[in-house]
Order: sequence, then C-alpha cells, then structure tokens
Amino acid sequence: MRRGFAVFLLVTLVACAPPPSGQGGGALWQPSPNFDQRRPNFVILHQTSNDSAAKALATLTDPRRKVSAHYLVGRDGAVVQLVDESARAWHAGDSWWGGLSDLNSASIGVELDNTGDEPFAEAQIVALLALLDELRTRYRIPAANFLGHGDVAPGRKVDPSRLFPWQRLAQRGFGLWCESAAAAPPAGFDALLGLRALGYDITAPAVARQAFRRHFLASDSDTDLASGEQALLHCLLRQKAPRDPRGPMVPMVPATAE
Repeated sequence: MRRGFAVFLLVTLVACAPPPSGQGGGALWQPSPNFDQRRPNFVILHQTSNDSAAKALATLTDPRRKVSAHYLVGRDGAVVQLVDESARAWHAGDSWWGGLSDLNSASIGVELDNTGDEPFAEAQIVALLALLDELRTRYRIPAANFLGHGDVAPGRKVDPSRLFPWQRLAQRGFGLWCESAAAAPPAGFDALLGLRALGYDITAPAVARQAFRRHFLASDSDTDLASGEQALLHCLLRQKAPRDPRGPMVPMVPATAE
C-alpha cells in the first residue's frame, strides 16, 4: 500500500509541475540531469550593408525586423554581443549547406559593419580573427565550417562581398583555401557534384557557381567552371575530406550503369 501511494504521489506531482517550454502537450514532465547545451558547429559571416554600426545595431535589435546575430563587429574593431551563444539567433534565414536546411539552429552568426562596396577595415578583421579564435576553441568548429551568408543562401544573399579576405581567414584555420595552383582533377570529374560535395545547394547551378567564385575567386561570374576552377574545387574537396588511411578521396565523377 505504501509503495503504491508513493508511485501515485510521484505521478501526481509530476503532472502538476509547470511544464517547460517546448514540452509535448500530452507528455508528463520528469526532468533528467543528463543533458547539456547545444553546441554550434558553424560560423556564418555577414555584412550589414549599412553605412554605420549604429544603424546596423538598431536593425538587429528592432523586434519588428525579426533579424539578429550573435555578434556585430564594427569598422573600428569594437565587438558587440547581441544574442547568447546558446540561443538561436535569426541571421541565416532560408539556408542550406551539406544537407543541413536550418543553419540558424547550428551556427553562430557574425555581422560585419560594411556597406558591401568597400574593403573591410583592418581593425575589424583583427577583431574578427580574435573572435573566431575564441569560438573555434570553445566549440571545436572545423575549418570547413566557417562560411559566408552567400554560401548557405546562394542567389538570395551575396554577403560578405567579393572584397572579403577569405584567404587571410583560411591562413588562420577559418575556412578552406588552396594556396598554389591546383593539379588537374581526375578524368570525368563532375563540377556540379563537386559543388554539392563541398556543401553548396545546387538546385540552381548558376547561383551555386556564383557563390563558389565569390568566396574563392573574388568573382561574381555564374558560367560553367573552367578547367582551372574545377582543379581548385577538387583541391578544396581534398582539404575538406577527412584523412582516410585506406587511400585518397574518391574523385567526384558521375555514376555509370554497368
């Protein structure tokens, strides 16, 4: 009898306890200590397209605009945090990378005070590199997962602009880069499949090519990739692929029926 009453009391107390946000409507709430905070695995870089940090800050904190980021880095190197890193900021919007269709839930968003038509200030880049180093250390973010808004939303977004110093970031481990002329890709290499393997959404091939060129070649062209550009793509894929003791990465060639 006493054991049955204890079970009844426990169920009653659980049922009467205030439910947490996000609880299933028909579920009882029995908290477990076995959890931790979600860990961001990407950093998405943006430009504000404003002519001052004050204007950008007003936009990013306006409840009517419904847009935010975790950090804003000014031209002078000042860094302002707007959203807790454990929370989901509204910065990437409709996005896709490597099969992930909600980058907001898996990333830290960083806005850079820049109009999109000007070089990025030295003080700003120095502050950005320090911030990225902290984020990488805190969350063990892979080099390949430092991306631009234009990478994860090609055709819809073009930031940061082709003036952004991706090579300099990659030299510090924030992004991929091929320093020297890349060797020719293997025979039959499929550039479109290669773009998808790198992470791009290839639903609209032209904008995927444009986003790739903006990031790695400081160009906005959307034509088919030339042989040298395909070599660059293949080089980047080899950098991204984890080291496999069994041999080199399988080349991106279309499958053929036997």
